[in-house]
Parts: sequence; structure tokens; C-alpha cells
Amino acid sequence: MIRLEKRKQPSQVWSYLTPILAVIATMIAGGIMFWILGKNPFEAIRIIFWDPLFNTQFASYSRPQLLVKAAPLILIAIGLSLGFRAGVWNIGAEGQYVIGAICGAAVGLAFYPMESFIIFPLMVLAGAFGGFLWAMIPALLKIAFRTNEILVSLLLVYVADQLLASMALSTLRNPDGGGFPGSRNLQQYPSAANPELIAGTGAHWGVVAALIAVIFAYILLAKHKLGFQIKLAGQSPRAAHFAGVNTSVIIVVCLGLSGLLAGLAGLFEVAGPAGQISIDFASNYGFTAIIVAFLGRLHPVGILLAGLLMALTYIGGELAQLMLGIPLAAIQAFQGMLLFFLLAMDVLTDYRPVIGKAKVV
Repeated sequence: MIRLEKRKQPSQVWSYLTPILAVIATMIAGGIMFWILGKNPFEAIRIIFWDPLFNTQFASYSRPQLLVKAAPLILIAIGLSLGFRAGVWNIGAEGQYVIGAICGAAVGLAFYPMESFIIFPLMVLAGAFGGFLWAMIPALLKIAFRTNEILVSLLLVYVADQLLASMALSTLRNPDGGGFPGSRNLQQYPSAANPELIAGTGAHWGVVAALIAVIFAYILLAKHKLGFQIKLAGQSPRAAHFAGVNTSVIIVVCLGLSGLLAGLAGLFEVAGPAGQISIDFASNYGFTAIIVAFLGRLHPVGILLAGLLMALTYIGGELAQLMLGIPLAAIQAFQGMLLFFLLAMDVLTDYRPVIGKAKVV
């Protein structure tokens, strides 16, 4: 029989192999799911992973969209990864993303129709601050009352969704919109817009911020004392306590940074690709970024690559819906399989499969 035996030390080889194996397993399981739905599995996998990059019919549109989709995922995942490394589990980045978008858009719309170069920077600060404040709720409750940050941050997502609906229907609703829900289109307000910086690339200020976040996180974790404390708090809380690490500071820093980056992602999205505050603005980027963080092994460079891969499944999934009629729910299940198989195969990092008779206790 096959049994699992605890390794003396986690395997570095399997740590790097499991994301690759998880992607392969997702393709196989996803192909079976598409076949059950009556679709050609090989064609579906090709459309999702190959056509957006190399099919000349779609590449001119899909390649720029890769950066557009990847930027918010990378920004949010970088923030989440810092907390996950420290054992601080922020599951509510979607709510922080939404609040960041609301705060940033509100500042921009407050100045409408004034034109000034200072408006967009103020929106950026407001978006970051909004996400930060929303993340401070579970942080302070955890410090003061030892509440579970997983539950608090997750429940705050639903509160943020209700605030989003309220803003789209009343406070931020476009007075010239004929009564329809939704704010003014920020893309049509030059001082508040987040435009494409290089034509044809899809790169906007959110992409720049995502790259800066990757570099910042890498330096923090590799070179800074705080980064060492974050890793120590997650790997050995007891050792961190004896080393004098202040866990309250770690909680505030990790949740604060993750909220700040999620808020920035929301601001760049509402001022750029989305264009306005609407009832359906929430796009589940905050939840998908959890998959990105773990697929990237909580490493900044890995998250960068994982974000691009997940963005590819978004774009390819849209093509598969259009060309093959695959339901949206099936595409979302396909994306969720990535995390499922990654967590399942992570067992091989700490355990080795052994073939032989079971030990009698």
C-alpha cells in the first residue's frame, strides 16, 4: 500500500514543482469537466492558454489585457502574502478593494468638473487610505479582543458590497445619468482618469504600482529586519516571542499593507478599466488573489508570474465562453481547481509517498 511519511525537512524541490504540477492537474481535470459539458477539451485548453498570446486573430486585443487583468491581482496578492507569511489571514481583500475604489472615486468626483494635475494623486492617496482603514477593523479587533481575523475580514466584504450598492444608487450616482445606477465615467474626466501610459500595451499606473510592490516586497523580505520578523512570526511564533517580536505590530503592518495595496488596486481599476462605481464593480479580484499568492509560493517574483498566469485564464476563459459557449461557472470552477490542486500537492512538500506494508502500532 502507499502511505505518507513525514520528511525531516520540507523538500525545496517539491516546493517548486507543486505549482507546475498543480497547473498540469488543473488542465487535466478541467479538460474532463469541459468534456462532460459536451465541449472539446483540447480545444478549450488551447483557447484558454494559447490563443490569447499566439493566435493573431485575438493577440492584438488579448496581450494588452493581460497586464490590465494581472495588475490588481498582483497588487492584492503581494499584500496578502505578507500576512500569510506571518500567520495573519486576511480573507477580506475584496472588501478593501471595493472601499479603496469608493474612496478614490469619491475624491475624484468631488472635484468634478475642475481640471488639475493634483486630483489623481489625491485619489490614489484616498484609495490607499480607504483600503488601509477597512483592514484596520479586523486588525484592531484581533489585537484588542483576540477575534478571528479570517471571519471579521470576510464578513466585512459583505458590508463593503452594501456600501458599494448604496453609493452607486444614491451618493455617487451620476446626476446626468437618467436615473440609472452608477457614477460618472471617470475615464471621461481627464484629471481623474487612469489612462494607458503606452499605447497598445495595456500598461496604466496600476501596472507600475504592481511592479513597485513586487520590488518593495522582495527587498522587505530579503533585506529588512521587519521582513525577517514577519517570516519568523509565521514559521515559529514561540521563537518570535522570545526574540522580542511585537505580534501586535506585525498584525497591524501585515493587515495594513494588504489593505493599502487592495485599496490601490480598487482605485486604479475604477479610474481605469472599470471607469465608474457601479453595483457590479466588485470582480472577485480579492478572492482570486488568494490563489495567486499561494500559486506564487508567497514569493514576490512567484506572485508576479502567477498573476500573469491567472490573468491569462481570465482572458482565455472569456474567449472560451464566446467561442465554445462554456458557462461562466465552469470557467470559475476551472480557476478554483488551481488552488485545490496546489493545496493537495503541497502535502508532498512535507511528506513523501512510501510503498510498502503499513506499520503495525
